[in-house]
Amino acid sequence: MAEFKERKRWLFLGLPWTFTIYTVKDDMITIDKGFLNKQQDDCYMYKVQDVELIRSIWERMVGLGTVRCFTGDTTDKELLIKHVRHAKEIKDFIFDASEKARIKRRTVNMLDIGNGVNIDADGMIDDN
Repeated sequence: MAEFKERKRWLFLGLPWTFTIYTVKDDMITIDKGFLNKQQDDCYMYKVQDVELIRSIWERMVGLGTVRCFTGDTTDKELLIKHVRHAKEIKDFIFDASEKARIKRRTVNMLDIGNGVNIDADGMIDDN
């Protein structure tokens, strides 16, 4: 079971002086925030629909990146893993792990590409 554990960093020299810790496992992404008031947010890997890597010029200068996960989660449609080292590896890991988790749970994201066939609530072809 692979795991990434990274701390959010400041853009100033990439120093880890924040209280946000990201844990990425095969089955779940966990974000722990706060010092006095703690907040924990989880997202199952099978709910991650797409992953994007964002690297501003300041992030590139200090070797950091931000990973944006688009999810089907009800509480967070987007999860941001901000200012972390190894951002490309984390993005690739999330992408692969989310695909494996969807296959394992037999959940597939289908896109309606507009084939002109409308199906009603009963599963029958609608003639409208």
